[in-house]
Amino acid sequence: MSSPVTSRTDAAPALAGNPPPSPAEANATAASFAALTGKLAYLSPAELGNVKLAYRFADQAHLGQLRNSGEPYITHPIAVASQCAEWKLDAQALMAALLHDAMEDCGITKTDLVERFGPPVAELVDGLTKLDKLQFNTREEGQAESFRKMLLAMARDVRVILIKLADRSHNMRTLSDAPREKWHRIASETLDVYAPIAYRLGLNQTYRELQDLSFRYLRPWRYNVLAKAIAKARSRRRDLIQKVQSDVETAYARNGLKVRIAGREKTLYSIYKKMDEKNLSFAQVTDIYGFRIIVPSLLDCYTALGVLHQLYKPVPGKFKDHIAIGKINGYQSLHTTLVGPAGINVEFQIRTEAMHLIAESGVASHWLYKEVATSEATSSDRMGSQWLQSLLDIQNETRDASEFWDHVKVDLFPDAVYVFTPKSQIMAMPRGATVVDFAYAIHSSVGDHTQAAKVNNEPVPLRTEIKNGDVIEIITSPQASPNPAWLGYVRTARARSKIRQYLKTLALTESEHLGEKMLAQALRAEGIESLPLPSDAHTTVWDKLLRFSGNRSRAELMTDIGLGKRIASIVAKRLAALLADNGEMPDALLLTRERFMKDETVSQNSVAIDGSENASVQFAKCCRPIPGDPIVGYLGRGEGLTIHASDCQVAKKLQYKDSERFMNVEWSDEPVRMFETGIVVTVQNGKGVLAKVANALATAEADITQIDMNDASPQGVMDLRFVVSVRDGVQLETVFKNLRRTASVLRVQRIKNAP
Repeated sequence: MSSPVTSRTDAAPALAGNPPPSPAEANATAASFAALTGKLAYLSPAELGNVKLAYRFADQAHLGQLRNSGEPYITHPIAVASQCAEWKLDAQALMAALLHDAMEDCGITKTDLVERFGPPVAELVDGLTKLDKLQFNTREEGQAESFRKMLLAMARDVRVILIKLADRSHNMRTLSDAPREKWHRIASETLDVYAPIAYRLGLNQTYRELQDLSFRYLRPWRYNVLAKAIAKARSRRRDLIQKVQSDVETAYARNGLKVRIAGREKTLYSIYKKMDEKNLSFAQVTDIYGFRIIVPSLLDCYTALGVLHQLYKPVPGKFKDHIAIGKINGYQSLHTTLVGPAGINVEFQIRTEAMHLIAESGVASHWLYKEVATSEATSSDRMGSQWLQSLLDIQNETRDASEFWDHVKVDLFPDAVYVFTPKSQIMAMPRGATVVDFAYAIHSSVGDHTQAAKVNNEPVPLRTEIKNGDVIEIITSPQASPNPAWLGYVRTARARSKIRQYLKTLALTESEHLGEKMLAQALRAEGIESLPLPSDAHTTVWDKLLRFSGNRSRAELMTDIGLGKRIASIVAKRLAALLADNGEMPDALLLTRERFMKDETVSQNSVAIDGSENASVQFAKCCRPIPGDPIVGYLGRGEGLTIHASDCQVAKKLQYKDSERFMNVEWSDEPVRMFETGIVVTVQNGKGVLAKVANALATAEADITQIDMNDASPQGVMDLRFVVSVRDGVQLETVFKNLRRTASVLRVQRIKNAP
């Protein structure tokens, strides 16, 4: 890369009156530095020279490459740099924008860029480069790793994400040139990831454009229908909008208030989303058109609001003060909706010039008008940085790329609620966050040991969603631990990752204990009283056994047995043979007794189940066994031990196909928790019948965990299907007696062999 770089000659625009340029001439113009020069007047001559050098280098690197449209590839970096120039980014960012694909597509190394353009530009380009040299199992994992690297670079320098958003914007504008099979994936990724990032960083103009372009390619038919409807409505209401603008201008002039008024139209995507979420027709969407009122000072915002409310009647409940309570991305404005002429609702947004700058450009406003060092700009920049840092904290805790990708998607949602600790410390949480999310936001140890909670001094369930202004108190206990059910309702990535981390560790520990118990049981069938300890006397035996199984440690072998990856009886036979080689022969009396009792209902050859096994033992949903039922255990491959009722049809089919994976299990004398089972109650439908059935269940101290009702027959008979939690078969019999004594109940039976 040391040879001089040549470039195309900068092409001049066609003169007025000349014939339109040919496609080749148009391409040459778009590919020339002249396409960018007009936007770079804010740079010094030296900075302009450096940007031009970067252009020439990129031009040479991409020479001969074409885009899907047939245009020279350099037109894409120029378009990206042009967007960055509109944000008034500095020379280094513009150089990186021009070079952003050089490392990925042209074999240019980071060292080459450091030598030619310096470390800052090379770092920006490196942050933008995808991880194409690494191999990933799935496309999504590749996206996750690439996005993770982008975030790391972004935390060091926010210009990286601005260039990336400019790159994505141009790719979306030209997506029609890409193969059609790529449209859905690229548009979905843009809508799910890049548009929310633009919103979070306050780049509202880019945010709206990315949403509309994504909508266009994800729902082309709906997009076109809606676009035509908007065009018709625009022509019908032109006179109405002009009258509103004239009335507003007159009112402000009469009150001596200097304002700048600009029309605003809802984006197609926001209209579609409103219609979809609220089940409205297009005719029912009344706030398509609106105005922005730009005023000189903060106080003028509220004065301007008063003038509007005197002119037109405000719609109740449609006023929002985003100045006193700004959005999390730094956005500030007053919003009000008024009933205009002919009963048409018109929305007004009132803001200062500084607020408008941040509303449209977000963190990019830091570069747009550096001489206007507004507090709003500083606030916006800081909020964006805090969000990026929170993602980095999650990345440091999470090593799995696809899991991190899920976390990032969750945290991209921008709405927040503000709550208080008992000591009046304010905390911002995502909308929809629960008490458990709040506990983990305080500290991971608080979350891990959460037992109960109070909101506004009232006890609440842990799944309770928190609301603005709530005072939340977390009650902890050293014995408490994360519950797998929490994953069903926590909202924040931090809580989810901490709970998963704990459950993974717990599952492995429990599987190890289960595997040790199963191997000891299988070893008794070989005439060995107990597992040999990993002491000096048995070190050689365990080493040989691990070489046989392919495991690295005794703990790993036990975990594999507990998870069903190794069959305990096979490992036990090998271990017995190794012990025999070591001079330790089987006990003939034990061997005879175990084989004699193998088919008897005794516990010496069984694993006892008491309900404390958690993740390592599952209870089959097809038959839902409870204490008192005869049971068998199926050791699924990598799934741990699943308990079935002995007469379960699913278990019988599995036993026919895979008999060596079944083992003897029995209930412990004292189970430690309740167990779920299914029942169906056939009733004569009538007023209050469900309440009567529920009361009968409550009287028997059975907890209802699920209920399902079918449609009543013409005779008024219907089936109520329940999943109830009971201690054992004795309590279930009490449930049945209570139900049979209940008026309107015709039949009660247990559900087994459910599909």
